[in-house]
Amino acid sequence: MTVSDIDAVESEIRIAGTPEVVFAYLLVPDKMVRLMGVQAESDPRPGGTFRFRTTVHPHYVAAGRYVEIDPPSRLVFTWGWEPNPNLGEGQLDLPPGTSTVEVELVADGDGTLLRLRHSGLPTQTACRFHAMGWESTLNLMLADLGD
Repeated sequence: MTVSDIDAVESEIRIAGTPEVVFAYLLVPDKMVRLMGVQAESDPRPGGTFRFRTTVHPHYVAAGRYVEIDPPSRLVFTWGWEPNPNLGEGQLDLPPGTSTVEVELVADGDGTLLRLRHSGLPTQTACRFHAMGWESTLNLMLADLGD
């Protein structure tokens, strides 16, 4: 995971699973829970919303809207956090819909190359926080699908 510039983080990993299988982990609530939280809701269509409660106490809630869904190769959605005093006032002021996550999936032999870019992050602190979060999420996907 790299912090590419002042407002974005990027990652590229290879996952042992087809693009169709990997894509489902980003949209289907029971698969989203395996990677990101204890509860997830998803309406996977352009303009549809998603919301999930993280596994990490105090169970932050991320939410946003799907912007582009092109199965199984591309997904774009907005991102942000519902208010929570534990996120740190002013450090992670990122309401739902204020940043953008772009995911590209490319078939790579019997696996998938996943490229993720999360942009529109307001500070370096937010970039570091989200870099750690995405790294953890992608590592859980690697573990769940094998490497």
